[in-house]
Amino acid sequence: MKLKFSNDQHRTYMDFTDSVIDEWAGVFEGDTDFVDAAYWDLLTNMWRARTPVRKTDALKFMTTIKSAHTAGKYLEVALEKALIIEQNNPKDARSKLLTLSDDLRDRLDVYFDFVVDEMRKTCKMIDGMK
Repeated sequence: MKLKFSNDQHRTYMDFTDSVIDEWAGVFEGDTDFVDAAYWDLLTNMWRARTPVRKTDALKFMTTIKSAHTAGKYLEVALEKALIIEQNNPKDARSKLLTLSDDLRDRLDVYFDFVVDEMRKTCKMIDGMK
C-alpha cells in the first residue's frame, strides 16, 4: 500500500501531538492527574458548551468511563481543585449545574489558541516536505 505521507511527515505530526499534550499538562500547571482522556472529554465538552451544564450531562461527557460512580470521582477531583464550579439549577431544584471556573476557561482559551497556531505551523511544515 502506498502511503500519502512520508515518514518525516508522520514524525512532524507526532512532534505536534507531543507539543499539544505538553501544553495540556501546562494548563494544569504540571498536575499530571489531568493528562487523562476522561478529563479531556469532560473539560473540552464543558468548554464547548459555553453555558452551564447539568451534572448528569457532564458525567456523560466522560465517554471512556463506563461507571457513573467512577465518573463522579473524576468530577469530584475537578470540583475540589476548583476547576469546575457547581451551582443550584434555578429551573430544577433536584439537579445541579456545572461551569468551568473563569480561570480554567481562560487557560483553555489560551491553550486552544496555542494548538491552532501550532497546527497551522505543522501543516505548513508537512506541506513543504516531500
